[in-house]
Amino acid sequence: MTGQFNRVDVTVLPIGWTNRDTGTFPSEVSGSWSPALSPDGRHAAYVSDRSGRPQVWVQPVGSDLTFLVDTGEAPVAAVQWSSGGGWLACLVAPGGAPRHEVWLVRPDGSELHQVAGFGADTADNMRWLPGRSLLALTENLSTALLIDPVTGDRSIVARGELISLLDVSPGRDRALLRIGPRGDRHIVVRDLLTGVDEFVTAGEQAVFGADGTTVYARSESGELPVLIRVVKGAVDVLASSETDEVESFTVTADGRTAAVLWNVRGGESDVTLLDLDSGARRKLSPLPGSVVSGLAWCHDGSALAFTAEGPGQPHGVWVSTAAGIEAVAADPAAPGAVRPTLETFAAHDGLTLTGWLFRPPTPGPHPTVLWFHGGPEAQERPGHGPLFQSLTDRGIAVFAPNVRGSSGFGRSFVNADNLALRYAAIEDVRSCASYLVESGISSRLGIMGRSYGGYLTLAALTTFPDLFAVGIDVCGMSNFATFYEHTEPWIAAAAVSKYGDPVADRELLADLSPITRIDRLRTPLMVVHGENDSNVPVIEAEQVVAALAERGVPHRYLLFPGEGHELLNRSSRADYLRETVDWLTTYL
Repeated sequence: MTGQFNRVDVTVLPIGWTNRDTGTFPSEVSGSWSPALSPDGRHAAYVSDRSGRPQVWVQPVGSDLTFLVDTGEAPVAAVQWSSGGGWLACLVAPGGAPRHEVWLVRPDGSELHQVAGFGADTADNMRWLPGRSLLALTENLSTALLIDPVTGDRSIVARGELISLLDVSPGRDRALLRIGPRGDRHIVVRDLLTGVDEFVTAGEQAVFGADGTTVYARSESGELPVLIRVVKGAVDVLASSETDEVESFTVTADGRTAAVLWNVRGGESDVTLLDLDSGARRKLSPLPGSVVSGLAWCHDGSALAFTAEGPGQPHGVWVSTAAGIEAVAADPAAPGAVRPTLETFAAHDGLTLTGWLFRPPTPGPHPTVLWFHGGPEAQERPGHGPLFQSLTDRGIAVFAPNVRGSSGFGRSFVNADNLALRYAAIEDVRSCASYLVESGISSRLGIMGRSYGGYLTLAALTTFPDLFAVGIDVCGMSNFATFYEHTEPWIAAAAVSKYGDPVADRELLADLSPITRIDRLRTPLMVVHGENDSNVPVIEAEQVVAALAERGVPHRYLLFPGEGHELLNRSSRADYLRETVDWLTTYL
């Protein structure tokens, strides 16, 4: 059947609990993320959807008291606390769309006002400058700005195509800029008096040291990202590994300590604290979850906040101090949650692939769903996934691979699907299926994915029409021509290096578009999309649904009003979870 999805009531049960007598299952539970600390580290602000939608909350560290900071109806994506303590900067997603606005508000909820992302503009990469009440951000990947929260003055730091402002020196005479499209970005120091750029390194993350001249950067110049320090052109590698990636880092305002987040063991996390004077380092252990993100120091460097998650354990906020690691807004992992195993196997051309396998507790082989992440420069990691847990409760295994193009495995791997190399990434899907069947893991296969993973799902179903018994496409691209025509202009410009130029590579993109071979798709398919998605616009779903209806292919169309490229409201995610499980169990 087709048409707009009507919401259904979902019984909310503890995560990990399935009632097989009634057919109910765990709904989406709340999580907390994007931690930001007050200057003294005694209070934490963070985003949580405990109310049903993402909002900003403030909480004393060590207390259960929570205070809602109301920023309006729009979902909040991130929050940052000014180094002076007087302001919270909130990244807001109106209508759930990828376009962002920036609003400032006092921690007590007063003086709420918008400062960026007006009209059709989008604002991203916001950062309070250490020791200064100035907010740095970028609009439309073309205009770098400094904003005074009191006066509202907007000072343009730089203009250009595909730029993003990373930091500004204390004297406001030099800026760190990220320049370039996806997969080909580099960092420069721009002299704001002369306009001259000085190349720093390939990469996307960098900050000035406390002296305003030293630069700390996550360098992607080699095969694996490393942390470097650049002083007057001299480069010193501070953190590196022959097997693991430096995922991100954050430096204290005094420039004495760096917290380094590592991507290890195929997608798990480690965190080390690095003394930038002596080089001494200490591992933060034990971490409260297998996957960590969002490292953030308080201004005086006495506390480090971060987000942690794991299988059956939603995103939670934690704070590390000299006294240890303390939960601020976090729930323990659910008992009985399935923990995945990391599987390693060879692709059709011998390239090593890996994936996380969630097995039901009953003996196999099992019907198995292949799940493909978005990006493609994202990575499947052993984090929180209520869908995976719900499926394993029903005897369906889930295999979440990282095919070529995924991050976390080095520069060569992440670029191995660029342009015409995408055919090999599609072939990786068949390699994953072959591994599951030949290893005796799977008895019957389904496929699904979100965003780029939705594209891979459609591409596989039209390339290998007899391989899968069921499919689900969640906001995936179906036609590169219409994608480029209707997506946001800054998204289109940044995507050329990854997918191809819509004019120069028209024939390649047409051949790679699933809609070109849609007549080969005969697998029952559910199509899911957010009505306000301007990243992968809803026309990508509509043309697939129309083609399936014309050909009489079993399908269902779930359209979520008020949602964009991600389902940000818990009620929407609960509906999606229930209908997804129903669709997969029906055909598997």
